Amino acid sequence: MSFCVLIPARMASSRLPDKPLADIAGAPMVVRVAQRALQSSATRVVIAADDVRITTACAQHQIQAVLTRSDHPSGSDRLAEACEALDLQDDEIVVNVQGDEPLIDPASIDAVAQLLAQRPDCSMSTLAHAIDSVHDFANPNVVKVVLDARNTALYFSRAPIAWWRDGFAQGGLNGGITALPNPAPLRHVGLYAYRVGFLRQFPQLPQAPLEITESLEQLRAMWHGHRIAVHVTDHAPGPGVDTPEDLARVREVFQRTA
Repeated sequence: MSFCVLIPARMASSRLPDKPLADIAGAPMVVRVAQRALQSSATRVVIAADDVRITTACAQHQIQAVLTRSDHPSGSDRLAEACEALDLQDDEIVVNVQGDEPLIDPASIDAVAQLLAQRPDCSMSTLAHAIDSVHDFANPNVVKVVLDARNTALYFSRAPIAWWRDGFAQGGLNGGITALPNPAPLRHVGLYAYRVGFLRQFPQLPQAPLEITESLEQLRAMWHGHRIAVHVTDHAPGPGVDTPEDLARVREVFQRTA
């Protein structure tokens, strides 16, 4: 099995301006992401950038990058353009690694790529891990997923799912969540593998009502009948970078491991 890692990177960020170029131990963050991805089994790691400043920084660190349009509405659209620029074939597998995950686990990249290769019935694969915190279970910024017997996604939600019968009696949503259901709920991690043919098709699919309600793009694929295989890992991912505080924490990690 061979696969390519594509890393979408755009300069616009309301909470952390010029985020892809934020310095982490002497290199831009997007370069640090690519360096982690290069530790996976990927045959190729490419940055899909929306700004020449990103491609210039990548070239300075010997990281391959392609320049894409700046007006894409989503990372999936950006990756679809990158597939065209790289002349990737429909049956090839690409893994979408977010450009703000400088601590991404290379083994997780391999896992989602291998899973999709083993699941011809699925158009995508992704990652999840068990939730062990009531706070995370209640947090709408922590996306949850429920699976079938083959670890195929049944639904993704910002709500606390799966919800157990006596959950309301034990405090419920309005009274505050005080316990976790058993078995443990699963947190979805935004690491995706796609077949290139589906990735080219996906941006053309009409938005789904559920996607709009939940603000979760993967629900568009499911609404149109595409299946998503889920690899359940024992390890929570390293912290991503959305805010200056996140960036400070990641910098500390790099300093400790340097």
